[in-house]
Amino acid sequence: MIQQIYPSTPHPYQYELNKDMQFAAAHYVPGPGAGHCGNMHGHTYFANVTIAGNELDENGFLVNFSDIKKLIHDRFDHSLLNEHTALFSDKDPDRYPTTEIVARTMFELIQEFLDRMPAKPRCVQIFLRETPTSY
Repeated sequence: MIQQIYPSTPHPYQYELNKDMQFAAAHYVPGPGAGHCGNMHGHTYFANVTIAGNELDENGFLVNFSDIKKLIHDRFDHSLLNEHTALFSDKDPDRYPTTEIVARTMFELIQEFLDRMPAKPRCVQIFLRETPTSY
């Protein structure tokens, strides 16, 4: 993956880490205004997750990078995002896996995981690139 610089979100925390990932997934947006996106198609998504906090664990981690990869890459890579009904349409029947909703879902999954950690780090940014020109 090419190293990229992402917009930075200001936060009051002492530590910040970023995890870059890419995953291949297909989706379709069946909404009336979706145009060509109503047809099933695929993307190679590039995601950057920013996590911040003030305390490190006993290993010196804010969070282990491999845990974040399991939450996102291992779940979504080589999948049809529309089939993740527990993540998308079960919450709201009109919630389709658009870039915005996929980013929000990633945030929710990560923050739910972080909330179970003793130091309570925060997910402060999800940067999701769907195509080279759309993010």
